[in-house]
Amino acid sequence: MLGFVAMVAWGTAFLGTRLLIPRLRRAGLVGPDVNKPARPLVPEVGGLALVAGFGAGMLLAIALETFWPHLLSLDLTALFAVLCTVLLTTLIGVVDDLIGIRQWLKALLPLIAALPLVAVRAGVSSMRLPFFGRVDLGPLYALVLVPLGVTGAANAVNMLAGFNGLEVGMGLVALGSLAAIAARLADPTALALLLAGIGASLGIIYFNWYPARVFIGDVGTLSIGAIIASAVIVGNFEWAGIVVILPYALDFLLKAAHGFPSRGWWGEPGEDGKLHCPAGGPVGLAQWVLKVTGGLHERTLVLVFIGLEGLCGLAAVLLYRLL
Repeated sequence: MLGFVAMVAWGTAFLGTRLLIPRLRRAGLVGPDVNKPARPLVPEVGGLALVAGFGAGMLLAIALETFWPHLLSLDLTALFAVLCTVLLTTLIGVVDDLIGIRQWLKALLPLIAALPLVAVRAGVSSMRLPFFGRVDLGPLYALVLVPLGVTGAANAVNMLAGFNGLEVGMGLVALGSLAAIAARLADPTALALLLAGIGASLGIIYFNWYPARVFIGDVGTLSIGAIIASAVIVGNFEWAGIVVILPYALDFLLKAAHGFPSRGWWGEPGEDGKLHCPAGGPVGLAQWVLKVTGGLHERTLVLVFIGLEGLCGLAAVLLYRLL
């Protein structure tokens, strides 16, 4: 039955993207594809369709639980809280994509987006910590760790971006790995969230893949991060979330070491058709890969990162198979 959640999310996102692309172009909401020599203008803010797909999937899950409460046994409170959190991150992304937000403020605003999860005390405060075993963090979990988790995931996914298909492709792998864990743990609520995210991502990746016909913008990246964080909080498999977010975290640390540059962290198109590390040196994980390999085609670079995320996803699945 939860498969219908993914199908509705996919259909909504796919149709929504098709409808958005020409309208975004007519409205002038376009941006240059900086990794192409000709720097073609591509419609931005396509992440609105992804959020619409996720929202449609969530509404179906809520309707199924409301009318057939013994069919799936979903936690309606958690579903509504997650939906509010994702919509708030969407609002942050829309404002930043349209009028711009100072970088430090955008990094902190997801703390506010996490408040619905805090208000309902989503998740379980008892966690298994290395060297300490299972520890009950009490209110500290909801008041501190939940906001930090949502903020960290949203910002990390938002920063590892800028290449055709990268954000949605890596997000799909992360969401798929977590869905496998949720299915193994028999957690229908977390699984419903993840399937809605998977369906919505599948609906837009056709248009976002190389050569991209639409960018998802901060609307999409922030929302993907919020979905990942919310699902692991609701499903109480936070360690899996930490494992799948490792490539994003490494990129975050590299950019932090360079003062979080707001631009110049993509590739430099070469005459050989490949992207190369800029002369100024690598300031992010993608540029490090380009430097080590001597340059890659953009599509190949994205596949490398999806493969890296796949390894982290596999590690997360194996971790919870052993627990």
